[in-house]
Amino acid sequence: MAPYVLTTLIALSLATPDGAWLQWGGPRRNFMVESGTLASQWPANGPKRLWARPLGEGHSAILVESGRLYTMYRQGGAERIAALDAATGKAIWEYEYDESTQGLNLSEGAGPHSTPLILDNRVFAVSSRVKLFAIHKHTGKRAWARDLVKELDAEQDDRGYAPSPIAYRDTLIVIAGGPQAAVAAFNPATGAPLWTGGDFPVAPGSPLLINVDGQDQLVVLGTDEVVGMNPSNGTVLWRHPHRTQYGLNISTPVWGGDNLLFVSSAYNNGARALKLRQAGGKTTVKEEWFQNRMRVHIGTVIRLGDFAVGSSGDFGPCPTVGIDLKSGNVLWQDRQFARSTFLYADNKLIIMDETGNLGLATAARDGLKVLARASVLSNRAWTVPTLSGTTLYVRDRKQIVALALGG
Repeated sequence: MAPYVLTTLIALSLATPDGAWLQWGGPRRNFMVESGTLASQWPANGPKRLWARPLGEGHSAILVESGRLYTMYRQGGAERIAALDAATGKAIWEYEYDESTQGLNLSEGAGPHSTPLILDNRVFAVSSRVKLFAIHKHTGKRAWARDLVKELDAEQDDRGYAPSPIAYRDTLIVIAGGPQAAVAAFNPATGAPLWTGGDFPVAPGSPLLINVDGQDQLVVLGTDEVVGMNPSNGTVLWRHPHRTQYGLNISTPVWGGDNLLFVSSAYNNGARALKLRQAGGKTTVKEEWFQNRMRVHIGTVIRLGDFAVGSSGDFGPCPTVGIDLKSGNVLWQDRQFARSTFLYADNKLIIMDETGNLGLATAARDGLKVLARASVLSNRAWTVPTLSGTTLYVRDRKQIVALALGG
């Protein structure tokens, strides 16, 4: 089935050259990307490994632009924002800053967990302790930095900061979680504050830009709710309950051209579809359905027409699930992969499960067809892969690997 075309997101996506991946979720922040033709079968030992190199701890995803990769990782008592040669994996530059883990819960791995953002000639990144850095992408030199804990009394998650920054017009927007500053916006060139807005506890999930009947909106995950905000000034436009244990709303919501917002979380929550309508600056929110059979934990969700695919579960087995978006009914469950993250390219799903298994599959309303499968990583793999052209970049908590997926 052809991918669902999110036409209303095109104007909100970053303008990207071919193969570029400049932000969390790719060009349209929905983990769907244009690519070359992908092979439908792999050799017995998996796709060709182009290179591999050690990389420190963290779950930060990998960005791609003009022959370089950008990501974040931890080594010892410091975190690093790094630029690597996409062809070899060799470091071009690394910006290191001290970042203590004292008081953090590292049971699920040390940070950094946030993914950087490339905007013009800079890389913007947020540390585990909520420090915002602007780094010159060609040299690795710091342009400016803001300590959001000191400046905005930003909330410090006990596992380390996780949301990824987002660009809107000429603004850089980050989740802060401070009093009257759930979200904050800065001038990307100078670091000057532009606005703060919202007064609610924030969750680890990353924000999403959508367009509701001609109005741009920023979707933000709170610990107990989903909130819509004006990305120009931080005004709260709407809110809807989405309560989960521990405040762990993690998976990025999914938006469609039918004004349907899909949100799913684990820990005794579930999935819900919200129909958003806007007229005269006023947004109405109607919950179309809620069910607790699809509980997406740390993974990504791919929307394909009138159904979506994600990995469901918090503890124990986490099957891949297909769900009907009109009714919320579960269409199928498939247990061939453990807890997974997903990309979509060349009409295929790329599946990365937490045990290091990589899969290639097609998905339809009647089920999942696995075309190829291989073990490519040996440590806990919670980071969603990145595809540029036909080269796939994957990482676990100890290494980064480049794989050739071309047909």
